[in-house]
Amino acid sequence: MDGPDRPGGGRPAGPLLLGVRHHGPGSARAVRAALEEARPGVVLIEGPPEADPLIPLAAEEDMRPPVALLAHAVDEPGRSAFWPLAEFSPEWVAIRWALEHGVPARFIDLPATHTLAWGRGEGDGRVDGPGSGAAPGAADRPGSGDEAGAPEESGPGDAAPAAETRVDPLRVLAGTAGYDDPERWWEDVVEHRGVGEGDALAPFTALEEAMTVLRETYGGGGHDRDLVREAHMRLRIRAAQREFEDGVAVVCGAWHVPALRRKATVAADRALLKGLPKVKTDMTWVPWTNRRLSRVSGYGAGIDSPGWYGHLFGAPDRPVERWMTKVAGLLRDEDRIVSSAHVIEAVRLAGALAAVRGRPLPGLGETTDAVRAVMCEGSDVPLALVHDRLVVGDVLGEVPATAPAVPLQRDLARIQRRLRLKPEAAERELELDLRKETDAGRSRLLHRLRLLGIAWGEPAASRGSTGTFRETWRLRWEPELSVRVAEAGVWGTTVLAAATARAEADAAAAQALADVTGLAERCLLAELSDALPTVMRTLADRAALDTDVGHLAQALPALVRSLRYGDVRGTDTAALAEVAAGLAERVFVGLPPACAGLDADAAEEMRRHLDAVHGAVGLLGDAPAPGHGSLRARWQSVLRTLTARDTVPGVIRGRSVRLLLDDGELAQDEAARLMGLVLSPGTPPADAAAWIEGFVGGGSGGGMLLVHDERLLGLVDAWLTGVPAEAFTDVLPLLRRTFSAYEPGVRRTLGELVRRGPGARGSTTTAGSGIPGFAPDLDTARADAVLPVVRLLLGLGGDDGEARADLARAAR
Repeated sequence: MDGPDRPGGGRPAGPLLLGVRHHGPGSARAVRAALEEARPGVVLIEGPPEADPLIPLAAEEDMRPPVALLAHAVDEPGRSAFWPLAEFSPEWVAIRWALEHGVPARFIDLPATHTLAWGRGEGDGRVDGPGSGAAPGAADRPGSGDEAGAPEESGPGDAAPAAETRVDPLRVLAGTAGYDDPERWWEDVVEHRGVGEGDALAPFTALEEAMTVLRETYGGGGHDRDLVREAHMRLRIRAAQREFEDGVAVVCGAWHVPALRRKATVAADRALLKGLPKVKTDMTWVPWTNRRLSRVSGYGAGIDSPGWYGHLFGAPDRPVERWMTKVAGLLRDEDRIVSSAHVIEAVRLAGALAAVRGRPLPGLGETTDAVRAVMCEGSDVPLALVHDRLVVGDVLGEVPATAPAVPLQRDLARIQRRLRLKPEAAERELELDLRKETDAGRSRLLHRLRLLGIAWGEPAASRGSTGTFRETWRLRWEPELSVRVAEAGVWGTTVLAAATARAEADAAAAQALADVTGLAERCLLAELSDALPTVMRTLADRAALDTDVGHLAQALPALVRSLRYGDVRGTDTAALAEVAAGLAERVFVGLPPACAGLDADAAEEMRRHLDAVHGAVGLLGDAPAPGHGSLRARWQSVLRTLTARDTVPGVIRGRSVRLLLDDGELAQDEAARLMGLVLSPGTPPADAAAWIEGFVGGGSGGGMLLVHDERLLGLVDAWLTGVPAEAFTDVLPLLRRTFSAYEPGVRRTLGELVRRGPGARGSTTTAGSGIPGFAPDLDTARADAVLPVVRLLLGLGGDDGEARADLARAAR
């Protein structure tokens, strides 16, 4: 048989071709009605034939759409493609009908082995975007070439033809009918018209006629790959016709129907398929989400309103009334006042708008306008919530445990069940207390997945305690993570083994010292004890060879932070502490000469390194330094050296003085003396301004220091008023940057002190000395009253006198 033919008059002979709009609820209802009427012996569906063994899984109780067929290259899992299916996808309805009636169902599109190999060698060898192959359910149109029936494919590489050469059949038909919106045209002619008055096949006949005219006018419409796909589909249809005598039904994008209907020889079709590239592939079902069906997600073949379409498909009657009830429920949950009267009025308004606009029934546009006017009081803010939660939706599908999966995926699913950490499409925050076994296990899993490039969770700032026992994660499961899991499978069959192997490989490939220290930190967070020796050896080797003080200073903080995780996670960090101490000593030795002769930008960068090292030394505490003394004492000696060297830029000298002052290692009188020397007339104004920036700028709380020490404020004020006019414009930007970073209340208080004048200045204030909001003297009785509580909070013992001493030391 050379192909299906169309005899003159009457219904076309040959197979029953049901041209559909992928992800169209109207098409889905029409497919179900047509199959019920025709009762074919086999159902052929646009999709990769390798997925035929997976079709029976669609009948499992724990299979819930939206789901997708995932194909990936065995030797290159990143080369992958998805074929998404929603509950309202005509292909899904055809699969379910076939399974319920015991009728064979098969996929007939171009095999994934060719789809994934197409374009290999271009770019990075991975397939790009919708349009590189064939797949059911991936597009919302009745067949616009590659969009109708193309998979969503991951990775850059095989570029599709230029967009301007492609034909969007819905837009052409809508424009012909006088519509400027193809979505509204489709709703009017399909979604709101039922499945055909007395003839279930009538919608398909009309759509085929329209597509035939378009194909005659536009040919392939700029989608050259469709010619190959359609040749393969014709061959599969012929084979099915020979095998089944009870009739063949074909569910495919309507764009392809004219090509499948036309006569073509077997030899011609086989010639188009000859020599196609191949790649070994695996296929499985994976969960999908409504949000990934949405066009706004970046899915080129997506739809605008998957939640709305799902509602239209699932509502047995009165869809507008049921929709308004859903909207009212959502808004009530958000504490908005919405009554049944609002629902009634919104339904009435939607119907009136449809009548005025000449539409058979209210569509999404009318319901949205009615919701905005009646339930949202004209505001788009609550309307955005309705669009996000209902029009698009956060539905995440499920697949049965019996679906094929790589071993890593099975281990991940097992851990997720044990830790009660279920993937969800909606973004949510997860607070973890690492002192609890379950939360500690969740933290390990999320950190290990991040090491593997599976970004299910991202660390977030904790709203409560900032202790090392507390973690906050922002979780969101995206379908693409299934591909990342398949890619990570090359590292091992379990999450632990794969993360360990990946960490060791990353250590060997790391270029910068900071990369290795960061990796050591992630290994500790993920508790990869087997990977730490390799990472530590690499770290020691790199640290010994790196002579750049900036690199060493950049690497030290991450290394020291890692030591904090030892107690709460029960990790042995002795080797890490030894490397950290050695790295710190090398920073101490190299920092003073590295700070000499720097320009402004380099000095500011070194100032940031200075702050980072200071914080790291604070975390190390009184750990012994290599050779003699403690690291803290060695660091304070380095800071004193920096304060006294004229070759060191002012911003670094000023910051060194400030750090010593904050640690209680420099008396306030000495700090005032150093500031006075710098702000003397003999110091260039630019250098003095940089010293001030280092001392009270950079987010160090310098504003409050000036508020509480009027002597320092007086020195700054006197210097500033004495800057020559010709130099003032040069130092003004730096001073403005310094003081603009202060809180508004601090700036206001400083202004009041300066306005009051120097009358009360000259000595360090302890209580306020007339500062607004402070009493002239300390109220010791009130201060003593809080000591027991503070002692309890800090775990301090002894009497109040000892507590005062302890608190004074803690304050330093």
